[in-house]
Amino acid sequence: MLSEKEIQEIELRVDQAQNGPWKAYIEGRDHESGSSFIKTGSEEDPGVDIKLVGATNADIDFIANAKQDIPKLIKEIKELRSQIK
Repeated sequence: MLSEKEIQEIELRVDQAQNGPWKAYIEGRDHESGSSFIKTGSEEDPGVDIKLVGATNADIDFIANAKQDIPKLIKEIKELRSQIK
């Protein structure tokens, strides 16, 4: 089971990463030329693209979605813990 301290450390890492949402752009799937990358931020507040060396397309999708998935999982954990108490 994750301790409260571990959850806080995960939240801190999420908060310190570039603004979301993050979206994977895979060459040949999402665009035709250039390399695969992760777009960060929104149209109003764009971030810096993340380029990964040696990552598979699945790795890029996983990392991009983690920016949205991890906060949802933390929220679910906290809600379930509050129901248990």
